[in-house]
Amino acid sequence: MITASDIFIKYGDRVLLDKVTFTIRERDKVGLVGRNGAGKSTLLKVIAREQSADSGTLARPSGTTLGFLHQEMSLPKGKTVLEEALTAFEEIKQLEIRIEQINVELGERTDYESDAYSDLLQELSDTNERFALLGGATMEADAQKVLQGLGFKVSDFHRLTDEFSGGWQMRIELTKMLLQRPDYLLLDEPTNHLDIESILWLEDFLKTYEGAVIVISHDKLFLDNVTKRTIEVELGKLYDYKAAYSQYLDLRAERREKMESAYKNQQRVIAQRERTINRFMAKATKTKMAQSMKKQLDKVERIELAQEDTAAMNIRFPDAPRSGQIVVGTKKLSKHYGDLRVLEEVEFQIERGQRVAFVGQNGQGKTTLSKILIGKEPATAGEVELGYNVEIGYYAQNQSDTLYPDLTLVETMEQHAPPEMRTKLRGILGAFMFSGEDVDKKVSVLSGGERARLALACMLLKPFNLLVLDEPTNHLDIISKEVLKQALMDYDGTLLVVSHDRDFLQGLTDRTVEFRDGHIYNHIGDVNAFLEKRKADNMRQIEQKSEVKPAKKDLAKAQKEYSQEEKKELNNTKKKLQRQVQQQEKKIDRQEEAIAKLEKEMSVDGFYESDKAQATLDKYNQLKSELDTIMEAWE
Repeated sequence: MITASDIFIKYGDRVLLDKVTFTIRERDKVGLVGRNGAGKSTLLKVIAREQSADSGTLARPSGTTLGFLHQEMSLPKGKTVLEEALTAFEEIKQLEIRIEQINVELGERTDYESDAYSDLLQELSDTNERFALLGGATMEADAQKVLQGLGFKVSDFHRLTDEFSGGWQMRIELTKMLLQRPDYLLLDEPTNHLDIESILWLEDFLKTYEGAVIVISHDKLFLDNVTKRTIEVELGKLYDYKAAYSQYLDLRAERREKMESAYKNQQRVIAQRERTINRFMAKATKTKMAQSMKKQLDKVERIELAQEDTAAMNIRFPDAPRSGQIVVGTKKLSKHYGDLRVLEEVEFQIERGQRVAFVGQNGQGKTTLSKILIGKEPATAGEVELGYNVEIGYYAQNQSDTLYPDLTLVETMEQHAPPEMRTKLRGILGAFMFSGEDVDKKVSVLSGGERARLALACMLLKPFNLLVLDEPTNHLDIISKEVLKQALMDYDGTLLVVSHDRDFLQGLTDRTVEFRDGHIYNHIGDVNAFLEKRKADNMRQIEQKSEVKPAKKDLAKAQKEYSQEEKKELNNTKKKLQRQVQQQEKKIDRQEEAIAKLEKEMSVDGFYESDKAQATLDKYNQLKSELDTIMEAWE
């Protein structure tokens, strides 16, 4: 159990954590919530001992392990994805080396009756047991399983990590942590760079995770599915609720209502008593009684009503210059990456004042098309035509990563501002909740949400009439999302937004473009109209990859394309493969039974002093090696 007592952290004049106390039990699933910059990431760093508190104590049982996935991380270069994932098994590899050393030594020794020989046999038994416990026999299979769960293809396993973006490198780092299975797993916004399939896989993994999990996330559904306890960080204080996120919101409102009612009642009673005391103090005969009443009143424990953090951004986009009627359009546009055909002869057009949402599975080309439209990426074939007098404002998924970490906030704004805006920079930063000393902070010390706010602030420095936003809500807290949405509702230019956040898209756009299998499909209305048409409750159902069943006409056509002989051959091949899988599964069962039987024999007292000890050990190692081979064949 992790126990923190009176943790106090102060930055300049600002108290970030004000003597907070909490415990994390062995199997807790905790959602850490609060405004951007409230101190959530700092709290995780304190728990991970990557940052020291100004005062207070933190205790964690010796021998326990901890994994911390934070927003700033970098992988060493020169290794493949699989090689980097397998570094999670460092202890297993050392055990493997030691087992081999002991076996070599046992083969060379002849002092079978000596204590040293017995000690060596005992060490081999213990090491084998630890090796099996940590999953030594299946470590590569486990690594591949987790990598695939987090979105990597088999063809990615042997590519260098250097070839992947920061988001994909974060997935590799997350893979390593999940494989290590630490007692305490700290995750800072793990879903920001994951697609829907990977989020769902991670949810399932964490639900049954045997250790404790503390996660920061602005994905309400993810928190509801993974956590059973919510700790809110607000204005330096912690509020602990034994509930997942949605229920926490209700409990929080109920708690504040009760506190406000109790506070008002107490204030009314205190005011009445103070009036009585003042009246009695004016009379000589009742002075002693008044003094006694005052002493009693001073002893009353006063209810303190926690101040609610209602600070929010104040965004207003500049008025959009008038553009031509057609803002941007494409003709037979295609985009290929080698053999991968992302977009195929796409016809797209957006007119002045339209508000369009791009939706669909990750990897279907939403970001690719948005980049091609604004000239950030070339098309493989086809045409793109930008309309008359179009000025583009673009917010990329990794926009906050393009900010220079060594610059201050003001210097960052100056870098993006035209001369006529220089005098307004501090005012704009203030509208984005950066005031006072904050403007002189370096970008490197900002949280992910604060960087996202700064990147948005930079966009307000120039007027534009086509605003393209790619996942703008990834790092924003719930209140900031609502403020951004309202600013976009008031924006009078043309809007194109890529997002899978239903709450954010609801009512924001009047046209929804779905990306599927290299093509686009237009739907009139916002995301709710689209979902209703698709008979789905949420974006996850749309974005979740599933087996696409062909329409009856398509199926009939496909069947006609195969002769009876070809169909028979395909069915035979399929049945043969199914039989092979079943055969391997039976072999695995038999092999594991045989290994378990030997392990039972080896656990008997005096086994290692017996004449058959070495033969049994040799047989045991042979069976384990054979099991590895069978497992590979089955996979």
